[in-house]
Amino acid sequence: MLNDKKIIVTGGNGFLGRHVIEELKNNGVPEKNIFVPRQKEYDLSKKEDMQRMFRDFKGEIVIHLAAHGGSFGIKYYKEHPGKVFYNNAVMGIFLLEEARKNNVEKVVIIGTGLAYPKDASIPYREEDLWAGYPEETGAPYGIASRLLVTQAASYRKEYGLNTIYVIPANLYGPGDNFEPEVAHVMPALITKIATAKKQKKESIEMWGSGKASREFLYVKDAAKAIILATKNYNSSEPLNIGTGKDTPLKKIVETVAYLMDYKGKIVWDSSKPEGQRRRCFDVTKAKKELGFEAEISLEEGIKETVEYYKTNIAK
Repeated sequence: MLNDKKIIVTGGNGFLGRHVIEELKNNGVPEKNIFVPRQKEYDLSKKEDMQRMFRDFKGEIVIHLAAHGGSFGIKYYKEHPGKVFYNNAVMGIFLLEEARKNNVEKVVIIGTGLAYPKDASIPYREEDLWAGYPEETGAPYGIASRLLVTQAASYRKEYGLNTIYVIPANLYGPGDNFEPEVAHVMPALITKIATAKKQKKESIEMWGSGKASREFLYVKDAAKAIILATKNYNSSEPLNIGTGKDTPLKKIVETVAYLMDYKGKIVWDSSKPEGQRRRCFDVTKAKKELGFEAEISLEEGIKETVEYYKTNIAK
């Protein structure tokens, strides 16, 4: 049970974090038992700030969602690989060290699909995490995240620290970052179509052939899976959470255009890169260990995200 535990949620003010906190409350955790370290008060890439966080709130469980650049797109990774690697690596390293010093009962680390090897077979299986080097652009984030898998297993063996590592598929949904320069695929697409519609453009251009496919997980489903894992999963072995289904980008673009009532033509430029052909998770373990299956269909999730954009972002 979580309702009597004191819980630290790093990154609790972020896109995923707000939904995780909502899910904690749905599970009976009172607000006074949830501590969210504000970035302006705690720079978790600094050891002294991490130590002060644990002094200020005696958390029994830590859910580590904070990530430098985690809510940004690939452009940011290209421009700031050093910052991305250093800040994500030291945040996790300092957090696990202070967690074991403070006798924390459990640490839940949220990983990234960018940790998987570039040439890993599809669907991504947890046991293949170390089978090769990640895609080069996302590697600084992916390798920094991989470090924590080793640290978690080492600390479990030597100190008995119960740490789990959960890897969500591409997230989307209400509250996402819609800034064009840093947005991920789904919010960037919604913004692009909204702009084309506003400017009455007769067509929009998309990179690639549209045949490349991606797996998307609605953020509220991700939050439910993370809380299920917090309650029920107790292994150092990584755990994928997702739908187990990938969808061609062409279909995703057409769905967004339909839901936004965009009548223009969608032109695919196959001379432009589209990245890996497929990205998809094997979610067998999550079904077995947690009984988790995503509830929100892609179309329903896109509809909710579009409505959020219209209500809160569109000008």
